[in-house]
Amino acid sequence: MQHAVGSELPPPHQPGQGPAAGWVPAVQPTAHHPGAPQGPAPVPPAPGFTGGSPGPVPPAQPPAPPHPAPQHPPVPQAPDTTGHVPLPPGGPVAMPSAPPATAAPDPSGATLAVLLIGPAGAGKTSVAKYWADHRRVSTAHISLDDVREWVRSGYANPQSGWNDNSEAQYRLARRTCGFAARNFLANGISCILDDAVFPDRPVVGLGGWKRHVGPGLLPVVLLPGLDIVLERNAERTGNRRLTDEEVARIHGRMAGWYGSGLPIIDNSQLDVPGTARVLDEVLARAIASPPSW
Repeated sequence: MQHAVGSELPPPHQPGQGPAAGWVPAVQPTAHHPGAPQGPAPVPPAPGFTGGSPGPVPPAQPPAPPHPAPQHPPVPQAPDTTGHVPLPPGGPVAMPSAPPATAAPDPSGATLAVLLIGPAGAGKTSVAKYWADHRRVSTAHISLDDVREWVRSGYANPQSGWNDNSEAQYRLARRTCGFAARNFLANGISCILDDAVFPDRPVVGLGGWKRHVGPGLLPVVLLPGLDIVLERNAERTGNRRLTDEEVARIHGRMAGWYGSGLPIIDNSQLDVPGTARVLDEVLARAIASPPSW
């Protein structure tokens, strides 16, 4: 079967259907003569084809103008976000305001930043965790030792000798803990940090924490007797266990906190819950009359 040159092929015929919709032969036969040879049905000319049948060609339609892309106003972005919850930036912690004289300060419901100071074996970590667990408001425990141990390769273990690496890693861990505390406090979560801060190094010790967290940090010294810290240190494992000589040396340096004006808790005869209760009492007094340090 042949078709006129330039004509398009008819659309395919679907089973059970007539000719394809929209397709009509260009010429319909006017009469049928029996016996006359039947030729192929004429097919419609291709669009724009004028060969053999001169006639007017419809003018080409100009292309439709493109639709302009919709303009949307810029969406303001929060300066600091986590998911979809904007977080206030962490700033220095201000000194807590003293409550009215007629009201007893209640540290259990206040947003506080506490620094628990003490030698190895004083129970700082245990007391800090317990105190944070049992408060009426959200409270985080930020452990300096845990942050130091984030360093896996190249960790400077002070038991192998104090050097520039261990000094730098301690300072870096203190600054990291300070930043974390400021961010928690800016979002309404109290913090308790623990560190062996020495009174004979005020610039690195309390001075560093004051710079990292703010003047509202409340330092409290946990200082049991030497025999107690030696006994507790003996129960430690891993790189947190020190030699007896090192424990005794650190404990002797911590004695310099006596007469410093900072509150000191001797928890030699106190268990962890009892020490946490005394810590609340000390903090209530510190809120009413913040220590100068």
